[in-house]
Amino acid sequence: MAGGRGERFWPQSRLARPKHLLPIVGDRPMLTQTIERLGDLVPPENVFIITNVEQRDAVLECCPSVPPANVVAEPVGRDTAAAVGLAAVLVADKNAGAAFAMLPADHVIHDHAAFQRDLDAAFAAAEGSDALVTVGIQPTYPATGYGYIRRGEEADRAGEKPVYTVDAFKEKPDDATAREYVDAGGYYWNAGMFFWRVPVIADCFARFTPDLWKALQAVADGLREGEDLGPLLEKHYPSLEKISVDYAIMEKAEAVRVLESSFDWDDVGEWPAVARHNELDDEGNAVKGAAMVHKGSGNIVIGSGKRLLAVLGTEDLIVIETEDATLVCPKDKAQEIKALVKRVGEHPDWKRLV
Repeated sequence: MAGGRGERFWPQSRLARPKHLLPIVGDRPMLTQTIERLGDLVPPENVFIITNVEQRDAVLECCPSVPPANVVAEPVGRDTAAAVGLAAVLVADKNAGAAFAMLPADHVIHDHAAFQRDLDAAFAAAEGSDALVTVGIQPTYPATGYGYIRRGEEADRAGEKPVYTVDAFKEKPDDATAREYVDAGGYYWNAGMFFWRVPVIADCFARFTPDLWKALQAVADGLREGEDLGPLLEKHYPSLEKISVDYAIMEKAEAVRVLESSFDWDDVGEWPAVARHNELDDEGNAVKGAAMVHKGSGNIVIGSGKRLLAVLGTEDLIVIETEDATLVCPKDKAQEIKALVKRVGEHPDWKRLV
């Protein structure tokens, strides 16, 4: 799933080249890293990328190993339920009984071997049952920015990994509730990684979102009759309900299972997270590009490379420079960048900068 806007990483992230198409962490676009992380587990010809029309060219550029026909552009955004349903249609067109995974395009995972082992186990759990399977992330602190999964009893095993029932999906909690979850144990962060067989997820769509599924079946019928995918999506996609797969399917399904991850994970949701994945100087500054900090600490400073970006005597600032925009923001205000981007987009002289 590679259609997000990544507004919290403005001014680097733009509609046509957002977070997942940038080297926010590492030296290659995050989507490229996501595909490389799969290794031999899923060959490139079996990878579909669901993006949007504004980003498709950039996706093709950074993912040369994926067949161009597998890079599918939504004509309008309809949230993750529509993307999952479209994925089910695309996979079924190749193999109606296949198991497939839905993976976000912009997460940071360093331990690729552990990631592949866990994905292999999740595929096995999905292929061996009629359940919807997810991988839960063991929380390392009481995060309020993630949804949570409360696990139940052990229901099965996938190799050496236990597979648990899911008792409940929990919305993003307040600080006190997040601390209760972490202290209680048995709660995972919901990373949005899902695994299922086509017939299983298709049955859920037919039961829980029949109107959405009926429209997507019209797309499937057209593909079987040899019609081109692009015009089919333009015809049927705008009518789809805009709803997340969590609300539409996961919270309603009877058989949901979770495996505990054994890999490191970070969704890198805003600029302060960059400091966790970059070498810091003696004063705790994360500095990239043609940039420097003098007599300052705890700053994130990223230059465009076109000129020197110098920061003097500041603490805990985010300073990001691009060719046409510069952001200066206290780290504790990073959540408000999205609102700032909205204002930029409403300004007649600056809307081109989003």
